[in-house]
Amino acid sequence: MQVHPVLMLIGFIIIGSEAIMSYKTLPWSHDTNKTVHLILHAVALFLGSFGVYVAFKFHNESGIANLYSLHSWVGLGAIILYGLQWVSGFLTFFFPGASPTLRRAMLPWHVRAGIVVYVLALLAAELGFLEKLTFLQAAGLGKYSSEALLVNFTALVVLLLGAFVVLYVTAPAQSEHRLGYSSVRKS
Repeated sequence: MQVHPVLMLIGFIIIGSEAIMSYKTLPWSHDTNKTVHLILHAVALFLGSFGVYVAFKFHNESGIANLYSLHSWVGLGAIILYGLQWVSGFLTFFFPGASPTLRRAMLPWHVRAGIVVYVLALLAAELGFLEKLTFLQAAGLGKYSSEALLVNFTALVVLLLGAFVVLYVTAPAQSEHRLGYSSVRKS
């Protein structure tokens, strides 16, 4: 089994999802949640970057061309943008930290760009599953074999995870609606 897809899946998708969700779901203080968000994204970026390194190493040692597929192009773009997003977030919101006015102005763009990068990582993962399945089937794997079903099931779980993460972080706050409507009837 190749280790680079696992590193990228754990890094960008699983830990990346946790990092995104941590900002809104953890019960701790704003600063603690922000630190957890930052650290989880750093771990995700490290694992994803190491996965890319291992993929290039594997390709070079096996005589396989690099960057020949849409999966690799989207994946490389996602990791570069992930890194830029992390650095800009670190400098703006953590250390040294921008002025409160600039942080307020940057926050919506940071959130939107983060969602775009996350969706690109999901797209790269889905393209990776498709590419892997295509290679396996070209090598004689049956279309309904247990390996094919496992790849498709894993891809579906990743897609659903990504959809739920994006829906959750883009959902309005649970308190009161901006027009005064509330999900709880006031007496």
